[in-house]
Amino acid sequence: MKSFRFAVAASAMMLAACATAPREASQNMGSANAPDGAIVAAPMTSALLDMSKSLTRIVFASCAQQNEDQSIWDRIAAESPELVLYMGDNVYGDVRSSDPSLPELKAAYMRLAQSQPFARVRAAAPMLTVWDDHDYGMNDGGGDYALKEQSEALFEYVWAMPADDVRRARPGVYGSWMIGEEGRRVQIIMLDTRYFRSPLKKTDEYGARGKERWLPDPDPAKTMLGEAQWAWLADELKKPADLRLLVSSIQVLSEGHGWEAWREFPLERQKLYDTIKRAGADNLIVLSGDRHSAALYENDAVIDYPLFEATSSSLNLPASVWRAQSGETWVEVDPNRLGDMYFDANYGVIEIDWADRAVDVSIRAKDGAAVLSKTIELSTLN
Repeated sequence: MKSFRFAVAASAMMLAACATAPREASQNMGSANAPDGAIVAAPMTSALLDMSKSLTRIVFASCAQQNEDQSIWDRIAAESPELVLYMGDNVYGDVRSSDPSLPELKAAYMRLAQSQPFARVRAAAPMLTVWDDHDYGMNDGGGDYALKEQSEALFEYVWAMPADDVRRARPGVYGSWMIGEEGRRVQIIMLDTRYFRSPLKKTDEYGARGKERWLPDPDPAKTMLGEAQWAWLADELKKPADLRLLVSSIQVLSEGHGWEAWREFPLERQKLYDTIKRAGADNLIVLSGDRHSAALYENDAVIDYPLFEATSSSLNLPASVWRAQSGETWVEVDPNRLGDMYFDANYGVIEIDWADRAVDVSIRAKDGAAVLSKTIELSTLN
């Protein structure tokens, strides 16, 4: 079934050739020939990731509208990241019809592929990607999305997944990478919060603060990750690592809103905490996106050490635009948030000091200035 899904998407996919990263820097992704023999342009490759090299500087980001200003990518390139984590809503290509060829999503990817600032980042740094709803193809979409198989095939093709990548052999786009030498190992875990997710519970008061669109649903039958991904995550968390970055496209710790977040499935969120604890997974930090704003969060009561989360969103579609247009001044109240929210365009930077065993996590404005930050001693994450 996987090979069929890949064939459907790849045979119709046409990307701009100018968007391809330099061949010597690109990941090995095999043939770019469609099954019917037609030649298609190469997917969006990125610089080769050296799994043996210890990381000290990582950029994380989400939510980029392909038709909006792309200049923030040049600022990201200036950060000289050793790795970029692109955490979802990488394009906005919601599919408006039942057309299995996904014309809207393909057009969105093609537009992104034409971005020269984005191409410069890909040429300079390895990039790991996961999706959220708008590059999945359905706003707030979950496991009931009818075109999810076609969307996954397109995702795998567009982001140049190698032919032997385990993600090609299973449903969903979740993945894990262990990077660096012993004593400086960074484990990247990217969750798929879309492909398997149960339907959400609609709010009883649309737009009301704290329950804007969805309500918490205690139904024990509801799932966020699906059985197979839960089992995989438990195994991944048991692997030794000196720093773990758990990427969830939607927020984990946030309590202050009724948009998509793990709080909508409280039993599943508790399962996440329990899975971390049972695995003895120390040195873990959560990264998330989706919100079109940025913030830092911490809760010291859910696992065996303070759980920290950094949310970075959006690269070029920030909430500040909508707030200015509507005159909105309210800021959601959240007991887990550290300090203010940041509503302008932003990205995140992780700086690892292996000598001092410390991690600095910061949210950066479009000009590169740090607007939110926290330094975490690794000794406190166990």
